[in-house]
Amino acid sequence: MNMIMFMLTLSLALSIVLTTLNFWLAQMNPDPEKLSPYECGFDPLGSARLPFSIRFFLVAILFLLFDLEIALLLPLPWAVQLQSPTLTLIWASIIIILLTLGLIYEWMQGGLEWAE
Repeated sequence: MNMIMFMLTLSLALSIVLTTLNFWLAQMNPDPEKLSPYECGFDPLGSARLPFSIRFFLVAILFLLFDLEIALLLPLPWAVQLQSPTLTLIWASIIIILLTLGLIYEWMQGGLEWAE
């Protein structure tokens, strides 16, 4: 019981000391850039409802698609648990070939080009 009380008292004292130290070291007079709602480096001018190119969405979706497929491909040797490692290699090769064909198709359709 004494050990528990000691640990509780020590953790409470340590948290009070750290909180006090945090308030003491914190910046109390922030500059106008920190007080602005946008911390992106430029002043927000104009409307935020301006339309922009759909290609941003396309590239983002393609990135998510290929990133997800690669993330699912990495644990394939442990997840499949097949009798021969050759079969696992064949499955992984099929997935990579399908991803490569999809990337070539998108490239040929012009989905990855910024200039029109």
